[in-house]
Amino acid sequence: MEETREKSHTKAAPKIKLGTKSSHAAYFMPMLESFAERGNLNEVIKSRVVKSCDLLDAGIPLFPNDFRKEHSVSWILDNYSSLSGEELEQQGDVVAIAGRIVSLRSFGKVIFFHLQDETGRIQCYAQKEHLGEAFAIVKKLDVGDIVGLSGHMFRTKTDELTVSCTSVKLITRSMRPLPEKYHGLKDTETRYRQRYVDLIVNPRAREIFTKRSLIVSEIRHFLEEKGFMEVETPMMHPIPGGAAAKPFITKHNALDLDLYMRIAPELYLKRLLVGGFEKVFELNRNFRNEGIDTRHNPEFTSCEFYWAYANFHDLMDMTEEMFGRVAEKVCGTTLVPYQGETIDLTPGHWHKITFYESLEQIGKHKPEFYNDYGKVKAYLQERGVKLPENEPLPKLHAELFDLDVEEKLIQPTFIYEYPIEISPLSRRNNENPQLVDRFELFMTGRELANAFSELNDPIDQRGRFEEQVRERAAGDEEAHCMDEDFLRALEYGMPPAAGEGFGIDRLVMLLTDSASIREVILFPLLRPEV
Repeated sequence: MEETREKSHTKAAPKIKLGTKSSHAAYFMPMLESFAERGNLNEVIKSRVVKSCDLLDAGIPLFPNDFRKEHSVSWILDNYSSLSGEELEQQGDVVAIAGRIVSLRSFGKVIFFHLQDETGRIQCYAQKEHLGEAFAIVKKLDVGDIVGLSGHMFRTKTDELTVSCTSVKLITRSMRPLPEKYHGLKDTETRYRQRYVDLIVNPRAREIFTKRSLIVSEIRHFLEEKGFMEVETPMMHPIPGGAAAKPFITKHNALDLDLYMRIAPELYLKRLLVGGFEKVFELNRNFRNEGIDTRHNPEFTSCEFYWAYANFHDLMDMTEEMFGRVAEKVCGTTLVPYQGETIDLTPGHWHKITFYESLEQIGKHKPEFYNDYGKVKAYLQERGVKLPENEPLPKLHAELFDLDVEEKLIQPTFIYEYPIEISPLSRRNNENPQLVDRFELFMTGRELANAFSELNDPIDQRGRFEEQVRERAAGDEEAHCMDEDFLRALEYGMPPAAGEGFGIDRLVMLLTDSASIREVILFPLLRPEV
């Protein structure tokens, strides 16, 4: 009986004509077929492949790793920008730089191109008379290629500082063209999805992430100068806690255990206070299973620090000093431009107002209104707020604040003394036990930091956890869980302390004048690409 063969359902590879007989053409075919299947194959890419074949035929590798960069573009600019053409010629210094070709103009036996590394860009000049046979290789280069070169400095007729090449070596061949010079990468989602291209063609993007690195470095230095020790606590928690948020769930196969990506490091950092460390901080990621908008990304960076024998008033002073210091270092001033406003981060100029004073003075709600449960609930529902049944009045007050106060807080403002019902980890206020010693920092109409004198009474903390558990059972997915190990730690005794957490991404937004959090996160979460 003849064997039955299944018909192949594999789509036939498209036939691609390159116009070259090079034996190396087959090497590029899988890539070209992928381009064709996605509708991205064009004559520009074909031309790059043909020239790549020519280079390989000439014995030129496309991806070598034997060039050693000796100078940066910024070093060249710092050392030679002030010299005249005659002085450059007299010195005759030889430089060796490497980077990406970002523009290229060919004039027969002369080629001008701009080379860009992470520190800047500079014009380069390649002449057949100087390079000899190697000039034919330079003629095969394209915008996007990464090259290494040696040469001496001179000035052109237009007085532009330029490297006259004595050698040029291809280091990395670019198979895709960069976006066109004058239009760049305009589509916002494409910029975020292809951040690697955005960083090549968009100086503003490079500036933002250079500043971000400096901001994080300055925060770390500030805290270390104050005697805080940097620590690392778990990213995967058996019990989610430390904030009101819905966590991501993952699975540890060996232990057959559900774990939660951390929503906050708070409860672990407090355990360190119990253990005897008095000043600790952590700069790291948190993960919250929430929506995405201009202020929220499910994966974000925060700084949390805890200080034994201090209270939330101490943290107000320290926050002003820290933010002012960082602004001065990064921006050169404490008067920071943001979306048409000037934000004054000068220490001593920050506003302070209690939570209920803000409802009255900024939200324009009188006590007889906000203390009337029915009126507040009806008002919120008319404004489109979806409320659970039997939501406690203080939680309605929090909704009122979000609607009518928060967006009006443009200059740095500490809102303090919150209701206990929305602050399950904060210490009670001595004068009014229904309030807590807590503040949130707002500016540019958004929250930037949350801090409080820590609750270290294990009996009180157990009672608040139990209330959170009841709320969770009633449907609040963001309510806290019972954490018996944390309670056990408190039962050993945690010193009085104050702690604060603030979002690095939102601070970077402020100090780089960025309207969206996606501008300051290198690879923000996006919907899958179709």
